[in-house]
Amino acid sequence: MSRRYVIVGNGFAGTTAAEQLRKNDPACSITLFTDEPYTLYNRISLPPFLRRQLPEAKVMMRDAAWHEKNNIELFLRTRVEHVYPEESRVVADGRSFHYDALLVATGGRPNPAPQPGAHGAANVFNFQYLDDTKGISEQLDRSKAAVAVGGSFIAYELAEAFASRGVETHWLMRGPRFLRRLLDDVAGEFVDRAARTDGVHVHYNEEVREVVRDNGVAVKVITTGGQTIEAQCFGFGLGLSMNTELLDGSGVETSANGIVCDDRLETNVKGIFAAGDVADFFDPILEMRYRMGTWNNAGAHGKVVAANMAGGDARYHDVPEYSSKLFSEQNILQFGLSPEYRSDLEAVHKADHEQRRYRALYFAEGRLVGGLMLGKGAMGGKRKYVDAIKSKTEFPREEWSSMLDWTA
Repeated sequence: MSRRYVIVGNGFAGTTAAEQLRKNDPACSITLFTDEPYTLYNRISLPPFLRRQLPEAKVMMRDAAWHEKNNIELFLRTRVEHVYPEESRVVADGRSFHYDALLVATGGRPNPAPQPGAHGAANVFNFQYLDDTKGISEQLDRSKAAVAVGGSFIAYELAEAFASRGVETHWLMRGPRFLRRLLDDVAGEFVDRAARTDGVHVHYNEEVREVVRDNGVAVKVITTGGQTIEAQCFGFGLGLSMNTELLDGSGVETSANGIVCDDRLETNVKGIFAAGDVADFFDPILEMRYRMGTWNNAGAHGKVVAANMAGGDARYHDVPEYSSKLFSEQNILQFGLSPEYRSDLEAVHKADHEQRRYRALYFAEGRLVGGLMLGKGAMGGKRKYVDAIKSKTEFPREEWSSMLDWTA
């Protein structure tokens, strides 16, 4: 009999897995669920879409016809409610769907703003989904000022988009700099300059104490430092909570970080796998467990997990990385581990203030385990660093500083 695969979540990890399963087994059955109304879209295209640098058509990656062509049964606007491993089935909308292998690639949902006055205000937004992006864009059309809250990449993307749309932009973060667990003071200064060059008003060591509303609409925020900032659009980037509730009572191990799985992306329950943002997985190269919410990582997970769902023995072996522009003046590339994931890492760094470039490398017990690069045209050497991480070579401490100058 043909194998039956059920995939919960049609993001990049889930859809990549479905595509690989179909390529490898033309006769198998694939059922794909999403609670959104859309087929796969490119989440890293949402910021340029919000900046009006991309049309919506360029954001979409797959359509209904693609699923039909590949014989993938797609359920939109459908939430999987329960998983019953002992019966190898899931329940969605009261119907049962049996599987031989199950993939949970449900990602995370943005944490709502907890401050008084924020909940329910039509012009207070999170920024995670296509519908969020459309709502924010429509609100910006009728806004003179906007506020982005948080020290995360999501909050940065909001601030950048607000400024690019010609709206007076205020960016509030509770820490002393953007990505305070990743960037040091020097790197933080480079990002601060880039933000202010693009006209963003940056407020450090500030949190929103209250969102003030008028007839249900947010009109201003009052900060913990006593500032009052009036605006018509408010965006919060306060991290994610992983969507693991469908596994409650299933026996699948979960953590505050997601769904616990091994380097094959299989959970403690045989035949159930996790991939993408929700996977709290073991990395055999970096030799630790973590969760990596990046687009590239989701695609890599999709390929590995498809092989293993079909009975293979593929292991995750990529070095995760993330890259983005930072306003019009900066680019950022982070690969491998960083102090954001392990506080005991040792670091060397180098800054060129004239060129506005910065580079840091992170070591654990003599091994190179990660790095960070800031600056346009400053990304040379990445492949050599990644290869060094994969090799698990121990480098003498006296060589660490010279490694900052690797360029090929």
